[in-house]
Amino acid sequence: MAQMNMAESINLALDEAMGRDKRVIVMGEDVGYDEGVFRITKGLIAKYGDKRVIDTPLAEAGIIGTAIGMALYGLRPVAEIQFAGFEYYAYHQLEMHAGRFRNRTRGKLTVPMVMRAPSGGGIRAIEHHSESREAIYAHSPGLKVVMPSGPRNARALLHAAIQDPDPVVYYEPKALYRLFREDVPEQIETLPIGRAQVVKEGKDITLISYGATMRATLEAAEMLEEEDGVKAEVVDLLSITPLDTQTIIESTRKTGRAVVIHEGPRTCGLGAEVIARINEHVLLYLEAPIIRVTGYDVPIPYFAREMAYLPDADKVLNAARQTLSF
Repeated sequence: MAQMNMAESINLALDEAMGRDKRVIVMGEDVGYDEGVFRITKGLIAKYGDKRVIDTPLAEAGIIGTAIGMALYGLRPVAEIQFAGFEYYAYHQLEMHAGRFRNRTRGKLTVPMVMRAPSGGGIRAIEHHSESREAIYAHSPGLKVVMPSGPRNARALLHAAIQDPDPVVYYEPKALYRLFREDVPEQIETLPIGRAQVVKEGKDITLISYGATMRATLEAAEMLEEEDGVKAEVVDLLSITPLDTQTIIESTRKTGRAVVIHEGPRTCGLGAEVIARINEHVLLYLEAPIIRVTGYDVPIPYFAREMAYLPDADKVLNAARQTLSF
């Protein structure tokens, strides 16, 4: 196994997918000769040429609209939007077209494309560069939405997204791009879209998260065990939609308590959906109300206040203790 960070593992997945399947096309602003703003497409244009690694104009609607056409005609485009905050210009293409062609044609046509986008805060970026908007796309029927939390599952999820017959929004928590390394196996792996992972077994409380906040969640789980003797079970959702309801309810039924953590704003965020499904299925097993640790219902702040906005281990720890003391 090789030690990789997330930026390297995503680059590897793109390289592997393009090497295996000539239908895979990478496209977006500066993805070719400049190798992407985060260097995720490093080396690809030199290896595959400018017919398969395509520098596009600064036109998000055009990028996604073109990718939809390519997918309908048999290619498998991977379209990069430089930052998640710029996706709104392409939203109508995803919601009105990419997500609807299977239904519109009664299954005769599908749109096997991926939209990649760096998501979330934590890198002291300027306005429109730190948004977490996964809930918007989760609310759009026909789209699948995934978000990795580490190098290994980032590579595996991207392979699954590229191979999927339907459009997938693949969010990359950019705060994790070069934050840590882990072993990534030589053989190609895929993770099923729609399946969560229990990354830490426990019996006293369930902590549910995804993406960048998995780091804070795991840190809080370790603190709970060391300081309070509490064994927390940690669930990494990985897939925003479809959501793995079964894993969520099985874990919460076992522990009777839960905290849901995510970076995006609280109102209508994914935490609300997770809590609703728990209440629908295992309400009578709960020992305490479920608490959310989330971003706030404001635009993500600038540099000096950014970290105060983001969920951290202390916020998760305090929420868990509140739930445990109920």
